[in-house]
Amino acid sequence: MALKTTTLVDRVPTPTPKPTRPDRQPINWLALFQGTCLVLIEAAGFAASTLLLVLGTPLFVFLAVAGWDLGSLFAQLGNLVDHYRAAEPLARHFFARDLQIAFLIAAGGLALLRMPAFLRRLDRRLNEGDSADV
Repeated sequence: MALKTTTLVDRVPTPTPKPTRPDRQPINWLALFQGTCLVLIEAAGFAASTLLLVLGTPLFVFLAVAGWDLGSLFAQLGNLVDHYRAAEPLARHFFARDLQIAFLIAAGGLALLRMPAFLRRLDRRLNEGDSADV
């Protein structure tokens, strides 16, 4: 028994195509909408996974340096907090700016490294839909 589902998008009537010239094909609005949704979902997943990798890597490194002991990790973080609190406002500002720049460089570099694989995967997923229609 096949499962047939009807979504809100399936209920929307497709626009009636205007008469086109013989050299042009009409636009398949449903395929365009589905392809756009696929690209947006894949791009959101790519961005989220890249950010989680960039944010998780320092935690992994700090845990490895602390010998996988959470007590040592939090002691070092407490030491960092004490130094940050005792620092001058200008030094705090420069430290915060340096962290922001390091985060942007790490996120951008990782995104550039992962981009070719993401584009290949996206192309493969988009072509799956084309071959299913035939």
